[in-house]
Amino acid sequence: MRGILARMFPFGGALLVSRLIRILLIALTVVLLLSGCTSRPSYRKVRLNEVREIASTPHPSKLALRVAVANVLSPQSSVKTYGELLAYLERKLGRPVVLIQRTSYAEINDLIRFGGADMAIVCSGAYVLGRRDFGMELLVAPQMNGKTVYYSYLIVPSDSPAQTLRDLRGKIFAFTDPWSNSGRIAPTYQLLRLGERPETFFSKVIFTYSHDRSIQAVADKLVDGAAVDSLVYDALKVGNPEMVAKTRVIAIWGPYGIPPLVVHPALNPEIKTRLRQVLLDMDRDPEGRMVLARLRIDRFVPIKDAAYSSVRTMVEAMGL
Repeated sequence: MRGILARMFPFGGALLVSRLIRILLIALTVVLLLSGCTSRPSYRKVRLNEVREIASTPHPSKLALRVAVANVLSPQSSVKTYGELLAYLERKLGRPVVLIQRTSYAEINDLIRFGGADMAIVCSGAYVLGRRDFGMELLVAPQMNGKTVYYSYLIVPSDSPAQTLRDLRGKIFAFTDPWSNSGRIAPTYQLLRLGERPETFFSKVIFTYSHDRSIQAVADKLVDGAAVDSLVYDALKVGNPEMVAKTRVIAIWGPYGIPPLVVHPALNPEIKTRLRQVLLDMDRDPEGRMVLARLRIDRFVPIKDAAYSSVRTMVEAMGL
C-alpha cells in the first residue's frame, strides 16, 4: 500500500504517505467496530402452536401442572367449562396449571403416555385403551346426580321417522371421536350385535370430534343420526334448548363408567396425592362448591378400574 500511495502522490513525500496510511487504518477499525455492534442477533425459534402451552407464572420455581383435554366440546366451550376448575386447582396447589387442548382422544393419550401432560380428562373408552397400552392411572371421577355413570344417546332429527338403530341403514351418521365410548364405541358395538359394521351399514360416516357439534349436525339435518354423550346432551337441554329441541333420542345404551380424571403413571407421588386430595375435598370448600355447581358436578370421588369393565368388553369385541 505504501508503494501505491507513493506513486499516487509523488510530490507529497514520505510524511504525507505515512499520515494517509494511519488515517485509513483508523477508518477501517471504526467500520469493523460499528458492523459488530449492528450485527443481527440470533433468536430462539418458537412454534406458534406451542404458545398456548407456555405458562406465564409468578411461581418460576414450581413446574406447571399440565392438564390435557380433548375438544369433545368445541374448543371455546372447553375453555369455558374447565377454566374455573383449573384456576381453582392453581390456587389450591400453589403452582401454575396449564390447559392443553387437542382434537382427539388419541392425541390426549399420547400426551399422557410420553410425558407431555400430567393429568387429563378423558372418555371411558380412551381410559380403557390407555390403561391397556401404558398403565394410564385413574385419579378421581365426577359424581353427577348422585351417580358415576353415563349413557350413549342415539339421536335423530325431531321429525325423523327413525325409531331404532335399524332404521338408519343407508343413512349418513356422525361419530364424535374414534376412541369415544358414547360417540363411537357403543354404537359400533350395537351394530356388531346386529352382525353389521358402520362402513357397510351407513351410506356415509363422518367424525365431528365434538359432541355438541354432532348434536348441531343432527339438529341442522346435516346427518341423519349421531351417538352422543348423555351428560353433554342433557347439559345442552339447559344451555341450548332450541338446538336440542330439533333432535330426538331414539335409543339409550349403558350405563358406563363415567369419564374419569387420569394421570401419567409416573407422576410424582406427592403431587398425585395432593392433587387427588384437593379434588376430593372440593365439595367441602365453599369456593370449590361454586366451581362444582357450574360444572353440574356433585363432587369428585374415588373410582376403581372395575367400573369400566363393560367398556373394556366392547373395546375387545371391536378389536381396537
